[in-house]
Amino acid sequence: MSEQHESTAPAGEPLYGGEIWIEKYRPRTLDEVVGQDEIIERLKSYVRMRNLPHLLFSGPPGVGKTASAICIARELFGEGWQSNFIELNASDERGIDIVRNKIKNFARTSPLGDAEFKIIFLDEADALTADAQSALRRTMEMYTKTCRFILSCNYSSKIIEPIQSRCAVYRFKPLSDEAISRRLRYVAQEEGIELTESALGAIVYLARGDMRRALNALQAAAMLGNTVDEQSVWQVASAARPEEVHELVRTALSGDFRRAREQLDHFLMELGLSGEDVLIQIYRALGELNISERLKVELMDHIGEIDFRMSEGANERIQLDALLAHFVWVGTRSKGTRSKEPS
Repeated sequence: MSEQHESTAPAGEPLYGGEIWIEKYRPRTLDEVVGQDEIIERLKSYVRMRNLPHLLFSGPPGVGKTASAICIARELFGEGWQSNFIELNASDERGIDIVRNKIKNFARTSPLGDAEFKIIFLDEADALTADAQSALRRTMEMYTKTCRFILSCNYSSKIIEPIQSRCAVYRFKPLSDEAISRRLRYVAQEEGIELTESALGAIVYLARGDMRRALNALQAAAMLGNTVDEQSVWQVASAARPEEVHELVRTALSGDFRRAREQLDHFLMELGLSGEDVLIQIYRALGELNISERLKVELMDHIGEIDFRMSEGANERIQLDALLAHFVWVGTRSKGTRSKEPS
């Protein structure tokens, strides 16, 4: 990373200073955005030409969509970039009024300075209502000479087709473990923190491709001391250790329902995890266990059914108990099948 952060703290002491690290280490140039090399190269070409089409960024949270949009404005407009850039969050105002008022009023005015156009960044655009999106489509057409739109969303399928066809669509992928590890090491070095390899692996596991989640976990663990080890990471994490989840699944598949429920109680009551948290970790653990592919398919199919029931409002505890019961039944059945096979 090109930008350095000067330390005023004594050597070996973390630099907290009341700052949130996800803001302190937010990329300020496109070169600092990690893990999206192909997309960044295309965006840099727009900056070199000093022109860009309407853009649609889609992808999961924490992968660089907002950072990339702000970096484009910084590099196009220089120090006065905020005069020609506005960021709106569609989840705050979802209706047609945000298009008729805020967006249209900003779009119709001329850019300031020597800028040829202004940029409207609409975050969480998939939260806009259908009427608001239809109004936005017309606005994008009318003010192309003075304004460009950058839309950001988690699910591009929720953006109407007429808007998608007016944008260059870029699909941001979850960040690789290597990209997150590299950034975490950089931040740890800047803050004077000793980050162990086991702690780094735990944070990467927790992040699931989300840089924001990774930096928040690192900062929370660093509050416990100058050395961040695996134990400190799990102390602040709202998650169970992978080996504990593996043990839960193995216990259920072995047929010990009572013991599996006790382990589930530990996750829900002692660690305070939500039913969705537990379900996601069971899903991840299932892919890592050494069991037959046919068994994995059957169990994952049932996990999908339980996830749907919970999303529809079913009781989390009952559904997780039902999932464990199914695991027990499948495990017992597969044992009985093997015992009947001829030797």
